[in-house]
Amino acid sequence: MKDEAQVVLGIDLGTTATKVVAVDGAYRVVSTVERPAPLHTGRGGEAVHDPEAVLAGVVEAVRESAGICAGRGLTVAALSFSAALHTLLALDSSGEPLTPALSWADTRAADTARRLRAAGSADALHRATGTPVHSMSPLTKLARFTAHEPELVRRTATWCGLKDYVLACFTGRLVTDLSCASATGLLDMRTTRWHGPALDIAGVSAGRLPELVPPTAVFALLPEVAAALGLTAGLPVVAGAGDGPLASLAVGATSPATAALSLGTSGALRVVRDRPGVDERCRVFCYYLADGLWVLGGAVSNAGVVAQWAADSFGGVDLGDLLKEAAEVEPGAEGLIALPYLLGERAPWWEPDARGALIGLRRGHGRAHLTRAMIEGVGQQLALVRDSLLAADAPITSVRATGGALRSDLWAQIVAAALDIPLEITDDAAGSGFGAALLARHALGALPSLTSPVPAARAHRTVTPDPAAARRLAETRALSEQLYQLLRGMPEPPR
Repeated sequence: MKDEAQVVLGIDLGTTATKVVAVDGAYRVVSTVERPAPLHTGRGGEAVHDPEAVLAGVVEAVRESAGICAGRGLTVAALSFSAALHTLLALDSSGEPLTPALSWADTRAADTARRLRAAGSADALHRATGTPVHSMSPLTKLARFTAHEPELVRRTATWCGLKDYVLACFTGRLVTDLSCASATGLLDMRTTRWHGPALDIAGVSAGRLPELVPPTAVFALLPEVAAALGLTAGLPVVAGAGDGPLASLAVGATSPATAALSLGTSGALRVVRDRPGVDERCRVFCYYLADGLWVLGGAVSNAGVVAQWAADSFGGVDLGDLLKEAAEVEPGAEGLIALPYLLGERAPWWEPDARGALIGLRRGHGRAHLTRAMIEGVGQQLALVRDSLLAADAPITSVRATGGALRSDLWAQIVAAALDIPLEITDDAAGSGFGAALLARHALGALPSLTSPVPAARAHRTVTPDPAAARRLAETRALSEQLYQLLRGMPEPPR
């Protein structure tokens, strides 16, 4: 596995695409192949994948990647998986899908999550499982199926994640790795076994869930699948992990107090430590990586989307031009404060019905002020996640940052000021697929430790916070939280 001519294929099952990343023994990305994985949305919050179409896309992408590697004289030594968290589908007794694969974005279980919160059981579940009680979680999705589709529940032999289904098709073993399992809301994070009270709420028994295995578990590629992929029968296939934990591994943010920040359409801030647990107010998640390492953090639903919304709302102005205008506005947006909850919000509120707002609006404010205020609102939200991590005894002293939004100097400067920590910006072209490849090399003995960054994870630039901007944002952060609490009392719009 140390031979540079041997590559590992990291297979990342994302929300909109499957990406296969080939990584050689020197930790260089030698090829990247993508296939679309269309997310089908419908009425009532449906957001699902066709599992068989995703599987076909994986086969195509792996076959193409293997062909590229062979053409360059490289040998594929192993496969490894990454996947978007919180997926769920039902299988019959033959292992055939009975449902589409529900994604994290499927919100049909929102009413179920609200009822659990109203009943007072949400915090206990969150503290036990590390997963917020939210429509994204398989716990709430299963509870909804149990309540509303009893015939489907009766016909279901096994409930699993989308990666579990693809892995079973590749290896003949239906298993769930502990990383993905830790984000279901069904796993006791301290025992790493299924959590009885959560199973009761979901209406499912442990016998109808896959076997739990470590993310480093290794299986053998089935001969018929190997033939279809142009690979060797029996090739090692590593179970893999969730995309968020593997993204932290990919950017070298696995040592204590080093956070991983991703900032695209949405965003997330995560830090790794050697024990599970969340803060007392249940504002952060806690998901497993591997080797006793746990990832604490929070995802925000609104990041780059808020600037694009502003550009669209102002008559389709060019986004780059709008960001340049916003950069001319002083920090604090001349007293304009934004709660940027266009899509509800996840961390630290875990409130899909959170309402956005602009407070302090005056006649002198224009589109540049609004845009800057919205981006500062995203920065404030990430800072609230940072504060929640500190309350969970997970301090942050450095940040490894990735994501398309950070190509904008304005975005990078505002987020650095909000966190009041320099951002070490790294290349994220390979993302979680690169993390999956690193995990495979560790599982097969070539990478001794997951906490030692590989050379490929070096930052290419650093953005330091402006002291005046950091001070201004710190002064208004508590007000942002107070305003959110006040808006929770607003009447709900008709459904």
